[in-house]
Amino acid sequence: MNPDVIAQYFNAECAAALAPLVTLAGGLLLLIVAEWFEPMNRLRPLLFVGSILGAAWAEVALLNAPVAAILGDTYSADKASALWGLVFLASTLIAWVHARSYYRKSRPFLGEHDMLLLAAPMGMMMMAGALDLTVFFIGLELLSIPLYCLASFRRDRSESVEAGLKYFVLGAFSVGLFLYGASLVYAATGTLSLTALTEAAATGFSPMAHVGMAFILGSLLFKLSIWPFHLWVPDVYQGAPTPVTILMATGTKAAALAFTLRITGLLPESSAGLVALLAVLTMAAGNLGALVQSNLKRLLAYSGVAHAGTLLLLVAAQRASGDLSYEATSAALFYMAAYVATAGGAFGLLAWLEADGEHFTQIESLKGLGRRRPGMAAAMTLFLLSLGGIPATGGFLAKWMVFSVTLDAHLTGYAIAGVLMSVIALAYYLRVIVAMYMEPASDQVAPPMAKRTDALVATAICAAAVLLMGILPSVFLGLI
Repeated sequence: MNPDVIAQYFNAECAAALAPLVTLAGGLLLLIVAEWFEPMNRLRPLLFVGSILGAAWAEVALLNAPVAAILGDTYSADKASALWGLVFLASTLIAWVHARSYYRKSRPFLGEHDMLLLAAPMGMMMMAGALDLTVFFIGLELLSIPLYCLASFRRDRSESVEAGLKYFVLGAFSVGLFLYGASLVYAATGTLSLTALTEAAATGFSPMAHVGMAFILGSLLFKLSIWPFHLWVPDVYQGAPTPVTILMATGTKAAALAFTLRITGLLPESSAGLVALLAVLTMAAGNLGALVQSNLKRLLAYSGVAHAGTLLLLVAAQRASGDLSYEATSAALFYMAAYVATAGGAFGLLAWLEADGEHFTQIESLKGLGRRRPGMAAAMTLFLLSLGGIPATGGFLAKWMVFSVTLDAHLTGYAIAGVLMSVIALAYYLRVIVAMYMEPASDQVAPPMAKRTDALVATAICAAAVLLMGILPSVFLGLI
């Protein structure tokens, strides 16, 4: 290859933009080496955390010196991509911390677990920064394949194996939708570049291109767990190991949302109303499904579906008014940052309880938890109130920003429907709080007072972040 061409693609800007990915890839290789050589096994936690922190440092550097496009305009490391990267890394770290004390029979395979977990944020970053459908597909597979394995990681439990199989089969169907849509788009336009596709959309897509974009959007809606592509969520979330559920509920959703916002301009102008309708139907399906759940893990899964619907309002608002692109992205980043801390904390507490006994994820078994373990009950209450959008929590301001952007896009009816759906959500969140504080303890044996310092620290940080984002949001908004 011509040296001038190599110098054009691989320069200082390219090195800075790829630094987070290279750091994670280097950490992954070191984890493989540490797994091969037994004396290095004890270094595995240090290598994992060091890789995450190193990648976070590289993302922070990109906030001060963003790179618009590299590698022939196929990948972007702009400010938004860097912020999304920090969200992905935070969700991965929370999942890893809670995984350390979660597994018992599978502890000999924690090396493989850490390798798969570290590969996931690499895929997320590629999805968020993709300026080409091919790059996005590579990122999608780099995220999905480790998650298929992680969902079925507890091979001694049939529920975990079933969750992995369901996720794989339905995920493969989603990938098929994306590839078929991309092939139609390429056949109609002759390009897979988002930049070129945006120019083609400005002059008018052909019917074939519109059909292709519909398939691509369907694939993204599956990852976002939007109605009617949401039915896999409760079963997979419940069956998968809870630390893996943390990553699926937060990081995967954020990565799909980041790319969806990037391609909003490729959708027909008339699609804003349809997307908003899907958002409201998703909120209804999630909230109504959560109302009848007796398992807290499934309840939070349906809650995640409802939150995905809330986020989809931003896609509709951005399509309805292109002038709101910055506001929609800012609201999405703040919402997902708050959701990572809130849902990550709630699922983390579930992982803590589940490690003490499987039945402690049932709402029935949480009765009297406020007296048995007041600190854990207080943290769970805070996370549930934030998910419900109660003031002084990060969840309140996140929802306020979403509905504000929706109103600015003149989607008033959908914003009102979203607020009403949020009110319905309080019913099932409060039901769990009432069980913890106002109902007598069940006859089941109380979980042992296991000391898990790492999980305790992670929960405290998540709780502090939820309160800080609710009381002093300027600390986070100043970064966007």
